[in-house]
Amino acid sequence: MTTDLPSDARPDPGPATTTPASDGPAGYLRLFRVREFRFVFVAHAASLFGVVVAEISLSVLVYRLSGSPLLSALTFALGFLPYAVGGTLLSGIADRYPPRRVLVGCDLLCAACAALMALPLTPVAALLALRCAIALVSPVFNGTRMATLTDVLGDGDLFVLGRSLLRIVSQSSVLGGLALGGVLLTVVTPRGALVITVVTFLGSAALLRLGTRRRPARARGQGALLRTSLSGARRLFAHRRVRVLMLLLWVPPMFSVVPEVLAAAYADEIGVGTAGVGLLMCAMAVGTIGSELFAGSVLTPATRSRIALPLACVTLLPLIGYAVTPGLVPALLLLLLAGAGSAYTLGVDRWFVEAIPEDLRGRAMTLHNAGLMTVQGVGAALGGAAAEAFGVGATVAGVGALGAVCCALLALEARACGAANRPMGETGLTTM
Repeated sequence: MTTDLPSDARPDPGPATTTPASDGPAGYLRLFRVREFRFVFVAHAASLFGVVVAEISLSVLVYRLSGSPLLSALTFALGFLPYAVGGTLLSGIADRYPPRRVLVGCDLLCAACAALMALPLTPVAALLALRCAIALVSPVFNGTRMATLTDVLGDGDLFVLGRSLLRIVSQSSVLGGLALGGVLLTVVTPRGALVITVVTFLGSAALLRLGTRRRPARARGQGALLRTSLSGARRLFAHRRVRVLMLLLWVPPMFSVVPEVLAAAYADEIGVGTAGVGLLMCAMAVGTIGSELFAGSVLTPATRSRIALPLACVTLLPLIGYAVTPGLVPALLLLLLAGAGSAYTLGVDRWFVEAIPEDLRGRAMTLHNAGLMTVQGVGAALGGAAAEAFGVGATVAGVGALGAVCCALLALEARACGAANRPMGETGLTTM
């Protein structure tokens, strides 16, 4: 029996109709057989390029207008500081409105902010406020997109690979995005580069609007937005398994960011110059990208789950080698090894998404994204303060030791509460 429902009103058939067959190509190639994922992937790359260009051009523009290094540096800080606020207070948006509408709306809002930045008469204070506005909605956009991936790819191995691939693209922007943005500013003015940012956000909005299905909101009628957001956060953190899995995804990045932010100081300490700074800042990202590509392409889901907790325990241990103040090449090897341990996330990602009930998924992903950015900012600040007191080598080595202990304790807690194999819904969201 056929229906006369318009395409947007037809029930979403779910990921089963779009997931490639099990005998398809191995690894990440399977993702590109899913039409919706192809649109999400290209939209992610476009908006990420726009963000990188905006950060560089805005920093240059603010410095030219104000002559203040502090204000110029503040443009980067404002890309991180509002994450905690937006992720905590606005996370309810991800569940109470249709996801495609949220994604397109966030892109259009960011495009409008970038357009106002590009206007010739926009003052420095307004530029900083607009940058803050973009950062405020970023966790909502990223959380909604990650939750939508479970609709597009299911909550099994394809979701893990899709999330990993988007993360790899983001890591790759660390290696090439800033350099590409710098080259771009030799051709166009900072405000001209911001116009390019507007185009990338509009392109992302168009791709998501035309290339993804209309799906209903996950949760409706839950009262005021603030109450919905905070109640979701309380439910998530009150649950023992969800809490430990989220911490497993937060704690290693909080510690691993320290050697990156101290790269310039360490390069000066061992006398390797500017080129050494760039290598030290990129080495961990190279290790992360290589290990995720290997784990996603070669290892089976069962193997990735089996090694997740042991790998999380050892990922920060190589940083202890900084205690003997190694030269450039040994330091790069240590950072590569530490980055390679990040492959543990492919196992934990799957446990995490399987533990979250459907009506909380958008809020969980938004809160996770906001927390990840926030803890890295906290880790960078504390690492800088520690380096002032104890020196760079001792600080990085201490971070490796302390981080490894924290990860081991979290892994033991995950084993104790069965976080690796029991969904949140099995115990009715009770506190454990």
